Amino acid sequence: MDQQEALTHCITTSNTTHPEIDEPYKGKVRDVYSLNEKTLGIVVTDRISAFDHIMRQAIPFKGQILNQLSEFSFNKVEDIVPSHIIDVPHPNVTIAKKCNPIPIEVVIRGYLTGHAWRVYRSGAREICGVRMPDGMIEHQKFPEPILTPATKATEGHDEDISEEEILNQNIVEKELWNRIRSVAFQLYERGTKIAEEQGLILVDTKYEFGIYEGELTLIDEVHTSDSSRYFYLDGYEERQKNREPQRQLSKEFLREWLMEHDFQGKDGQTLPDLPDQFRWSIYQRYSELFETLTGNSFEPKIIRNISSDLDQIFEKYV
Repeated sequence: MDQQEALTHCITTSNTTHPEIDEPYKGKVRDVYSLNEKTLGIVVTDRISAFDHIMRQAIPFKGQILNQLSEFSFNKVEDIVPSHIIDVPHPNVTIAKKCNPIPIEVVIRGYLTGHAWRVYRSGAREICGVRMPDGMIEHQKFPEPILTPATKATEGHDEDISEEEILNQNIVEKELWNRIRSVAFQLYERGTKIAEEQGLILVDTKYEFGIYEGELTLIDEVHTSDSSRYFYLDGYEERQKNREPQRQLSKEFLREWLMEHDFQGKDGQTLPDLPDQFRWSIYQRYSELFETLTGNSFEPKIIRNISSDLDQIFEKYV
């Protein structure tokens, strides 16, 4: 694999020349095309975001890894809740059911890490209406996993919200919310079991849901390195005892790199450029997580003309 060629051929955007397909909705990572009244074409690009900002430089093969890891993980939980996947006809493309999205990110945290730790370190002992025990240290396991929802922002930062506020503001009806929270904890339990079998700890993760033909449906992605944080199981207890940093597979290392370069997404801060070698190291971490979780080797494929690929794939759905 030619490293420079891979860095040059990242997929940062997509388009199709099909006359009946409109411009896509562009999220932080995905370009989403409406193919017909029931079907979406989702292109998982190589864009990467942190602190709700999209980096100017993309990560080679990141989209392929996320797309294929999501397919693997959706299949592992299909007995708990239906997913939006119809087909994965291309390394970067998923054909999906067009769901009515629920505007809440459902975050399950098993450990005091990341955003929860930053809240805790500030002196607060409550997050999203959930009380956190006193006397905890960073990366410590909670007595029980906690649910810390966030509003799904179309622009800017997602905002923490309590379950009580979700119901009081009628964002989600109570019966549906009870179903969502039950499913979310079941998904986290399943993800935890799969991770443990591969020598990992599923630290925290987020789920997104929609409604398809009246049925609760899991959408977006599941148990990937963009939506989840993983620690290595081996040595976890020893590192905790010695107050040492945990070895992890997640985007946290990108956030830490950005903070070291004086960027946390705050007003007045300048987004730094990602050096090529750092971009390659990020790809290697994504690839490692894919191979660790799935037990399969990752076979990268350089995509030279995503638009032409999309024209052929989408034609059968329009």
